[in-house]
Amino acid sequence: MKNIKIYMLAILVSAVSFNCSNDDDAALITVAPGPDFSGTYTQDDQMARPAINTVFVNDGSKDMFNTTVPSAQGAAFQTAFEDKLLALNPGYTTNALGFTATQFTTALATDVLTVDLDGETTFASADLSTVLTGRTLMDDVIDIELTLIFGGPDGSENPGLTSDNVPSNDKAFLASFPYLASPH
Repeated sequence: MKNIKIYMLAILVSAVSFNCSNDDDAALITVAPGPDFSGTYTQDDQMARPAINTVFVNDGSKDMFNTTVPSAQGAAFQTAFEDKLLALNPGYTTNALGFTATQFTTALATDVLTVDLDGETTFASADLSTVLTGRTLMDDVIDIELTLIFGGPDGSENPGLTSDNVPSNDKAFLASFPYLASPH
């Protein structure tokens, strides 16, 4: 009986030693498959410019706006955007960019974030001399949009409507990648 125990222990040790050898490590490495692009995909949402969809797209048209390709958005939504702009601000003439209602809503109706690869990246500089050339995490996009909607030609009209009164993010952004503020 003692010999059988020793024999069984020897078989077990050799089996474990064989299965734990360094020679088979390469066989255990598997490469995860890449993304599968073979299916049919649909666009369900877009939000290049925060609050534009929220403010300018009527409730019954949100799904249609979100699934319309940007190249077709202007023709499909510019008139509705202009109607909404003039309903929100009946005294609108031009904004701080010098855009008429038609020019402004034409720019807004195509919901893309334009990027200037050679200039400053900003949603809008403090003096509005540079606008819609990208967006940094610190850009106060809501105040900028409110100023362009309600601020009039020099941005100073309707001061109670040109800010959400949220001066900054509630936590500081990081100085290095991934740049986003740490979670709460």
